[in-house]
This record gives sequence, structure tokens and C-alpha cells, in this order.
Amino acid sequence: MVFTMKCCCCSTLYLIIICLLFCCPATEAAQNTLPTLPVVEPDHDQQTVNLDQEKYRKLFLELEQKYQFQPAELKQIFQGLKISQRVLELMDKQFEKRPYYEYFRLFLTPKMIQTGKRKLLIYKDLLARIERQFGVEPEIIVAIWGIETRYGANQGSFPVLETLNTLFAAYPQRAKFFRNELIQFLILCREHGIDMQTVKGSYAGAFGQAQFMPSSFRRFSVSFDGNDQCDLWHSVPDALASIANYIKLHGWKNGTPVYAELGNTLKDHRLQTAMDQGRKGRIPWQVVWSVQTKDLPLSPHSMPLSVIGLELDPKTSEQAYRYVAGYPNFHTITEYNHSLLYGMAVSELAEQFKELELHKEL
Repeated sequence: MVFTMKCCCCSTLYLIIICLLFCCPATEAAQNTLPTLPVVEPDHDQQTVNLDQEKYRKLFLELEQKYQFQPAELKQIFQGLKISQRVLELMDKQFEKRPYYEYFRLFLTPKMIQTGKRKLLIYKDLLARIERQFGVEPEIIVAIWGIETRYGANQGSFPVLETLNTLFAAYPQRAKFFRNELIQFLILCREHGIDMQTVKGSYAGAFGQAQFMPSSFRRFSVSFDGNDQCDLWHSVPDALASIANYIKLHGWKNGTPVYAELGNTLKDHRLQTAMDQGRKGRIPWQVVWSVQTKDLPLSPHSMPLSVIGLELDPKTSEQAYRYVAGYPNFHTITEYNHSLLYGMAVSELAEQFKELELHKEL
């Protein structure tokens, strides 16, 4: 794995993180923290969904005509479903807009690093086979696995059917997206013989060790444990290979840079503009090289870079920001979770796995 100069300060959060770390400090929705914490269950005192609405009539008609669901079957699935107010509350919290110096501390902890390195050792042969087939480095796969579900230990406690239905019915900002995910969930449960009433996941509807949304499950999940059934809940080979397949198909290139340090100030307004544009902002590699630093790894095929500003803790740093350039591999990581902070946490956790000698921690 090619990284560059590492700073010493180095999701797809679960509700337990939000409760304990945002009240005290915290971060975003789809990730975990390592300490053993009490499981907080979703609110059960909820409003029953009105299935006579036009949106449900259209949904059921599509499910019947396009996907061959039977009316009685749909009635059994949806009747009595409730709106989860807790899901709606959590969806409206922009946790990954918190400063990076708070965010990364959830994941780059000694326990997270040590546990990840143990997993790398335990699954060394499996990860080598996955790397040969998919071309994704073990450290990246394990870092995503760790951040998403604490290496499979915390896969979420929200009923996925209720969650997706809530977001379709009562979250208009992204109702179209969650309508499709609800349909995809019904289809995949039918395809795989899964009892949809029993599936638990995050408050955004992601589930399994890889925290895939239903559409991602159907497009990117693979079976890697010798049978034809993909099991992202219980099968570590399936979960890790599916993460690798997702990353591969979104453009990961082994042996190319992930990010590079740019210092504590931006020397050109073009870099600032790219940073202000967020995840979609891009700037030619040649511009960054010429105006910011000539100590910059070549970008594959001279592809453009992103510029990420990472807030530093004012209690420990005289500088306000640390700036890094995101390479195409970094952009690939943010296809898994669109947050730039997520991309940095995965990158730096994977870097910790790579740089520290395994035997010293085990």
C-alpha cells in the first residue's frame, strides 16, 4: 500500500456512539467505537404507517407488476409497520461535520489498531487470496471492516424493514433513494430466503459485517467461503471479499497513492476552491505539485486530486488545519461512504496496520 508522510494525530456511527460521544463528544452514523457499550434499542412507541396513501398504492403496483409480488404477500409485509422517530432524528444529525480531531479518535485507538492487526494475522491466508483475486490490499479491507462494524462485532440493532420503510414514508429529502432500497431489500430477501422481519442493521438501513445497503448487496456481494450463498452476517470470507469487490469495482488500484500531506496552509486559491467543493472538488495534480509542494507522489495517469482540510485540536496544536491531497484511491474509499472524514479514517487506520510491526502488539 502506498501512503505518504503520516501525521502523528492520525460510515454506512451506531446509536451507542451518538449517545455517549455526542453528549460528551462524538461523530457520524454508520460507525462504531471500540469500548463495550450498552446496546440502545430503537424507540418502539411509533405511529403506524397509513398504507392508503398514493405513494404506497404506486409502490405496491410496481412490486406486483414488475417484481411479481402478490397483493396478499405485500399486505402481510407492510401491515402494522411503524414510523421510527428515532431513525428520523438520527438521519437529521450531520455527525461527520464534526472536526476531524474528534472523529478520528473513535477509530485510531490502540485497541482498534491492535484488534485489526490480530485480524490481519488470523485471516492472513484468506486476505492473500482475496488480494490476488480482487487486487485490494488487506489493510484497506480490514480498516473498512473495523470502522463499519468493529470487525463484525456490531452490525446494528435497527430492524431494516422498518427503517427503510420509515425513510421512504417520512424522510422526503431522500425518499426516492430509500424507496429503491426498500424494493431492493424485499427482492434480496426473497432471492436468498431471508426472513426480512429478523434483519437488523444501522439506522440508515445498512446491514451485515460490510454494512451494505440492499442495492449494494445485490450488486457487489460475493460468496468466498466455498458455497453459492452470500452471507454477509456470519461469513467472514464473504464479508471481506464483498468489501474488496466493492472497492475494486469503484476503481481501486493497488500500489498507487492514497493521500499526501500538503502542510498547514494552502498556497493558492485554486486549492482552496477545490477544498470548498468537498468530495467532488478536483484540481490537476500538476497544479498541486507546482504551487504547493514538489514532494508529491505522481498521480496515476496524472488524474486530478481532491484537497481535504482536517481540523486540528486547538488544545494541542498551534495550527488550525492539516491539509492533504486525496488521490484516486482515496476517492474510491469515499464511494463506500461519501464522507471525506471517513475516507481519512480508513486511510490512516490502514496505514497504522502497515507501519507498525505486528509482533510487537500481539
